[in-house]
Amino acid sequence: MKFELFVAARYLRAKRRQAVIGVITAISVVGVAAGVASLIVALAITNGFRQDLEQRLLGASAHVQLMRAAGDGIKGWPELVWRLQQQPQVKAAAPAIYEQVLVSRGARATGAVLKGVVPSEERRVSELLSFVTLGSAAALEPGAASEAAGKGPAGGGRAPSDQVEDAAPQPLPPIVLGKDMADDLGATVGSVVLVTSPQGELTPFGIVPKYVRFKVVGIFHSGFYDYDKSWAFTRLSDAQRLFGLGDLISVIEFKVDNVDRAGEIGREIEQSAGAGFQTTNWMEQNRALFRALRLERVVTFITIGLIVLVAALNILISLIMMVMEKTRDIAVLMSMGARRGQVRRLFMAQGVLIGVIGTALGLVAGYVLAWAGGHYHWISLSPEVYSIDYVPFAPRVMDGVLVAAVALGISFIATVYPSWSASRVLPAEALRYE
Repeated sequence: MKFELFVAARYLRAKRRQAVIGVITAISVVGVAAGVASLIVALAITNGFRQDLEQRLLGASAHVQLMRAAGDGIKGWPELVWRLQQQPQVKAAAPAIYEQVLVSRGARATGAVLKGVVPSEERRVSELLSFVTLGSAAALEPGAASEAAGKGPAGGGRAPSDQVEDAAPQPLPPIVLGKDMADDLGATVGSVVLVTSPQGELTPFGIVPKYVRFKVVGIFHSGFYDYDKSWAFTRLSDAQRLFGLGDLISVIEFKVDNVDRAGEIGREIEQSAGAGFQTTNWMEQNRALFRALRLERVVTFITIGLIVLVAALNILISLIMMVMEKTRDIAVLMSMGARRGQVRRLFMAQGVLIGVIGTALGLVAGYVLAWAGGHYHWISLSPEVYSIDYVPFAPRVMDGVLVAAVALGISFIATVYPSWSASRVLPAEALRYE
């Protein structure tokens, strides 16, 4: 062991003439450990939120979406879907229709996004239909027995004043609701709901909202509140009939092989599709959300990092008091030939040792707490506010490296003045009255 580190370690273990120095040193170690552990846990939470939201978003939505720039529907979509699916970066493609509707059951009603899909193709780009916990999405397949259901009761007109459960004897088109939407409506598998399109249809009396009775065949629970609360699925053909689109679709969705390059791949798909098309991707659609998470991460790091700064002030105070207590020892060392640089490095090593011990303890405590919190779901959340029902923890090694570097850097800076003061001690003056 080098001379400076050896003496610094002895100074840390030695008994103090003034017990307060030992107490301040212990507080410094605890302060650094608490700051490091807090930073590890806080960064694990912010990273966990980001990863969880990203995984849920990628699982529930397509990576890239292609639509007409003018907002009208896509014609000849089967051939276009097949052609774009041959792109090397595209893993799957699926047609879809998105429209805002009003879903009601008796006196209860809620707004929703109705998505018309072909289930076999939809499952290749989205996992929402895989989260059906009650009933089944099999009735959404084009070959299901109720394919012609909408032709009877799906006629336009004003909504009837009686209960929608009084359905016609003809089979009704199927619909799959999100769990929270179903709870709001009091619906379950087998219930009948009324879906009203705000676009309506033109009659001699003006534009009248168009409505269709649907039978609930499944309820999905993705754990993502926005989807469970406001999304519903039906067959592509039933959605086209409800919205009067004929054989048009509103969007083609893609799953790509590299989600981080979704923007670049989207531009390539846009060029391949031809003029009049535009694309959007999952990063653009959720840009504000991820920007807020990044800002939260920075603010959290700065705010909790102040704990380490306070601990560094304790290191500064303890080293200053140590220099005052060890003035005679410093003078003796310098009289025996120790150089000023060695004395300076001695007290720097002592401060850094405090930082190293505190940082090591903090890293161990922080990663243990983060692992336990993520494994046992210690903290519950309101899914209505946070979209998830527990606080996710996702500690990363790079976060530990960054936190350790910052903690050791602050600890080192705190040693500069005390070590410089110790190196300025004059042996003759310090030993004059000894």
